[in-house]
Amino acid sequence: MIQDVDETLRALLRREALNGSPVEVAFDAPTKDWAARRNAPVVNLYLYDIREDMPRRDAAFAPLRAPEGYVTGHAPPPRRYRLSYLLTAWTQRPEDEHRLLAACLAALIRHDALGPAEMAGALAEQTLPALVTVALPLGPDRSIADIWSALGGELKPSLDVVVTAPFVVGREVAAGAPVRELPRISVGDAGGSGRQAERPRPRRGPGGARRGPLRPDEPIVQDETVVGGTKESPGRIVRLRGHPRP
Repeated sequence: MIQDVDETLRALLRREALNGSPVEVAFDAPTKDWAARRNAPVVNLYLYDIREDMPRRDAAFAPLRAPEGYVTGHAPPPRRYRLSYLLTAWTQRPEDEHRLLAACLAALIRHDALGPAEMAGALAEQTLPALVTVALPLGPDRSIADIWSALGGELKPSLDVVVTAPFVVGREVAAGAPVRELPRISVGDAGGSGRQAERPRPRRGPGGARRGPLRPDEPIVQDETVVGGTKESPGRIVRLRGHPRP
């Protein structure tokens, strides 16, 4: 995923900032030794930080479906990672470096998000876009001066470019076999004999008027409702057992 973000940024800058010029796009650490070896104009994108974007993490698993439509498993959604780049321009004259930085800034601020068609590699197969921010204030835990001190170089004008890209976890949990039949439900007695019990029916008086609850010694009418299965292929039977009325 990281190399796909690199190629996406390289293609974006070459297409919209450099306009076919021979300026190279590199991803080296801009140390003193590297700066001394270069002999041509360069736009450098140094990846100095990788962190997960925790507020965007989704804990709910997404269903995976077969072509027939039933669920075959579940997978966690892609996680989003913030890739922070230090963008600098290297030429013989500061004025040329400033022009390159301005061109890169103009190209990047036009894209708050990059869709799959604008990304490279595996990112082009994702439905989630990559989010892009540029030249925002750094948090209290990061400082541009600290980055340059760690690199051992001199402070230069730079752009802080952050790309929040989706990363596929690559883990699946298989689902059980699909249910292809409806159950048969019957009610059994409380004695454990497996004999089908009878469903209580309300007492009726003259004219069919309800007379109140059944007495414990009143008979119960047997009843079974089949909601699935056939004679040749009977459905599953679920027996519910209850206690007699007090």
